[in-house]
Amino acid sequence: MDVVLEVVDTFVGDQLYAKLLPAGSAPYDFPHHANATAQPISTWQYKPSTQMLYLEPSEAAYMSAWPRDNIFRQFTSLFLVTWFFGILNYFVFATLSYIFIFDKKTFSHPKFLKNQIRLEMKQANMAMPVMAICTALTFVAEVRGYCKLYDTTEEGPGRWYDYAQFPLFILFTDLCIYWAHRWLHLPLVYKHLHKPHHKWIMPSPYASHAFHPLDGFAQSVPYHVYPMLFPLNKLAYVALFVFINFWTILIHDGEYITDNPIINGSACHTAHHLYFNYNYGQFTTLWDRLGGTYRKPDLAWFNKKTKMAKETWESNMKEMEDIQKEVEGDDDRQYVATEAKKTN
Repeated sequence: MDVVLEVVDTFVGDQLYAKLLPAGSAPYDFPHHANATAQPISTWQYKPSTQMLYLEPSEAAYMSAWPRDNIFRQFTSLFLVTWFFGILNYFVFATLSYIFIFDKKTFSHPKFLKNQIRLEMKQANMAMPVMAICTALTFVAEVRGYCKLYDTTEEGPGRWYDYAQFPLFILFTDLCIYWAHRWLHLPLVYKHLHKPHHKWIMPSPYASHAFHPLDGFAQSVPYHVYPMLFPLNKLAYVALFVFINFWTILIHDGEYITDNPIINGSACHTAHHLYFNYNYGQFTTLWDRLGGTYRKPDLAWFNKKTKMAKETWESNMKEMEDIQKEVEGDDDRQYVATEAKKTN
């Protein structure tokens, strides 16, 4: 994340910190400063975070009491960046998914909640700043060198690894998230952490980030553990984080394009929301198959005519309600269909 931090500092951070936390005097080592007798404020010197990018710092980079390598500045910047881009990604891409992909017939499903879209947004907005704090702490550790992120092929294991790192990252994090997800389904943990995300029996794209904040962070921990244990290219890391956020939205979009036996897509994840105790994986079905928790999505879901048919819904709900009662006890959700019956 040092690449992201450098870009943000160059275009926003330097000016902001120089204004909010100005230095007592300019450092002697700023290359164009007229006062050669000024006392140094920091020993920070510009070094590009990657050979692919060179951004010459402006004078403002040397004019703050918190230089770029100040740990409090790094944490503050990474927190704000994580929070801002988390919100931006959520509302832009969840909205695009909602408009162009999400099946609006889901609104008529008996298990769709009253005011569900608004409730999903509310939960996500409450969770994101807390998740951003936790995430920023790990990003600071990465920026300060407590990981195995590398810049060029020569610094890494080799050209072969530039390609292999992507499937290796997916397999490792998928395994870890599988077990983290199963842990979140332990009765005591589920009750306090994971239940808010399972409030959405028939999720929309806006449910993608609608977690308890500690639940959301717990499932992201493997993404930070990987570069602490294994080499990972810096830019690949940024790209993978963008992909992860897209994927999280896609598996909540309710559009079951293909019945793929390997990919843990939207249909598999919908089965998890409906039936609770299956399909814990994030990207693949591999670990669910090995762990005995894989459930093949209902074939009726892949047919436009039967996907939203009353018979399909009734079949799904009978089993879902039995499992829900076993997992949660009484159901305190307010469903659209139930509320409609009360008013008629």
